[in-house]
Amino acid sequence: MSKLTGIRACVFDAYGTIFDFASAVARCRDIPDDKRGALTTLWRDKQLQYTWLRALQGRYVDFWQVTGDALDFALDSLGIHSPALKTQLMDLYLTLSAFPEVPEVLRSLREAGFVTAILSNGSPAMLESAVSAAGLSSLFDAILSVDAVGTYKTHPSVYQYALDQLGVLAREVSFQSSNAWDAYAASDFGMRVVWCNRYSQREERLPGKPDREIRTLTQLPALLSLAR
Repeated sequence: MSKLTGIRACVFDAYGTIFDFASAVARCRDIPDDKRGALTTLWRDKQLQYTWLRALQGRYVDFWQVTGDALDFALDSLGIHSPALKTQLMDLYLTLSAFPEVPEVLRSLREAGFVTAILSNGSPAMLESAVSAAGLSSLFDAILSVDAVGTYKTHPSVYQYALDQLGVLAREVSFQSSNAWDAYAASDFGMRVVWCNRYSQREERLPGKPDREIRTLTQLPALLSLAR
């Protein structure tokens, strides 16, 4: 796989890329086994749908509110009625597990001189909590939330915000996301994109095209080893 050149900053999506969003349900013992998979999928799907719809409507609320609303929908759809369980799951979402390769990959990028950052739909408090709980605070130069922009991915203003904050050009960014829709949008914006296709998604029929596709972030340093 050919290497990316001219990269100054490595910017990562958070949920699904750095953090395993399924780990909240996986760590909760009070969910019936036969509903775990459905709850994880429905919660995530509705969470994303609400961000897209709110962005279209111009009705922004932060990602904590969206995540809670999506969980309400998912629990109700599955016939689970427990305020205590909702509270437990929301608390677990603040301390999602990082994927196992993440710390080593981030350390190697920083040692090579790359700027490292998160660009996420997550609220500042959610991101700070997850990063701290995973022991990653010292491995990021910046944690960037759409909250500062007041809309959600895939609005171009979100990707522009990252450039403004990091002081780089779009072509100088390697953007990593496990979400195909996010990867394609960042590519259409002009960033170099590495699609971390953890979930074996199909290619999107959308503007943009990721520059590279990998299965885990373990493969990222090799793509950038000759970039500086």
